[in-house]
Amino acid sequence: MADIIIRNATLMETEPPFRITENADVVITGSLIEKAGKGAAEGVAAAKVIDGTGRIVIPGNICAHHHYYSGLSRGMLISAGAQTDFIQVLKEWWWRLDRALDEEACYYSSLICSLEAIRQGTTGVVDHHASPSFIKGSLSVIAKGMEDAGIHGVTCYEVTDRNGGMDEIERGVEENIRFANEIDERLEKDEEPLTEAMIGGHAPFTIPDEGLALMAEAVRRTGRGMHLHVAEDKYDSVWSHHFHGDDIMRRLDRYGLLGANTLLVHGVALSRSEVDLLNERGCFLAHNGRSNMNNHVGYFPYLPDVRKAVIGTDGCGGNMFEELKIAFFKHKDAGGPWWPADFLAALSRGSSLMESAFRGRARFGRIESGYKADLAILDYRPPTPLKAENAASHFVWGMCAADVESTIVNGRLLYENRHFTMLDADRIFMEARRVAERVWNRADKIKA
Repeated sequence: MADIIIRNATLMETEPPFRITENADVVITGSLIEKAGKGAAEGVAAAKVIDGTGRIVIPGNICAHHHYYSGLSRGMLISAGAQTDFIQVLKEWWWRLDRALDEEACYYSSLICSLEAIRQGTTGVVDHHASPSFIKGSLSVIAKGMEDAGIHGVTCYEVTDRNGGMDEIERGVEENIRFANEIDERLEKDEEPLTEAMIGGHAPFTIPDEGLALMAEAVRRTGRGMHLHVAEDKYDSVWSHHFHGDDIMRRLDRYGLLGANTLLVHGVALSRSEVDLLNERGCFLAHNGRSNMNNHVGYFPYLPDVRKAVIGTDGCGGNMFEELKIAFFKHKDAGGPWWPADFLAALSRGSSLMESAFRGRARFGRIESGYKADLAILDYRPPTPLKAENAASHFVWGMCAADVESTIVNGRLLYENRHFTMLDADRIFMEARRVAERVWNRADKIKA
């Protein structure tokens, strides 16, 4: 007997080649899709049957770069100085918030970010964490929030020297290695964690060469990829030229940090030759349109040249429908050549990033046998014909997070008919408000 059957739905593959299959079924057994297509559920019994009539089923969206520690920052009430450039924004806002986080705050940040993502049809998140006052054990707390909510997640600690020099760097590297080892130990016990590890770094301008060497050793020891901001603002590139006499990408490459499982983020100020090197090494690069606009760091003109471009939010939530729309419109405003199909392909490429981070243990991103049962069921009524040729246009111009009716992750129905099924979301969000106010009061006392 199957666990879940979705009957008589329209299946929409969001990874090229885009496909539309009407009047189709999805059969889910355990954490996997057993079969999908017309007549797939014929003669099959299941513990749970979902009527998909008039509904569209898509693979769950992936947020390729998030900051779960930002979960308690919405509407944050603190006194802050001028924020007229990128560094002032970091010092006056984000670097005060992350220093105010403790274990409880990290847990609730993770929990609410995961729940919001699930509600918005996002089934996988790649997180980039920082809590300088609580480093050791922080990644396990973030992972616990992800797993308690039921989402697939990847996390890492952003190595930096901005608060404590080499001591802080060493503790950050140690936390990355500790968490990666924790995942490996769980796998050895035949567990199947919903979470995985990467080796994180903040940005090249807060990591000296000694720190890059330690990160490279952590990558080698754990077999994980690196997750790092690069050239989010031209300040990062200028710093690299001034203090290291080289481009950011060549500096990273000297330490062997660029590879097929590397995730770089932003890249706004990368040169054309650096993009060429990024492609040559097979790196992923996460584009974060809303964050770039919010921080006024400029536009990345070489986005269409990045072969493994993915889409993230940089802490602006887990709503990938909204992220894709805004990224698309900003791109067209900047005179870019990409169309909806290009952006949807980049969003869907997040599944390849997840597969890389999970080191081949799972397949994501398609409604096919053997893939993880990570799905969103949409109550979207197309006003014009929905075809393979225009599916991306419907995604960008029509579909939105409000259309998400149900979300399945790892074969579990976590969100059904717009209600969470596993957790008391009202209680969790009430507790999060309490924790947020405490964090704000603490952050307000921290000097920039």
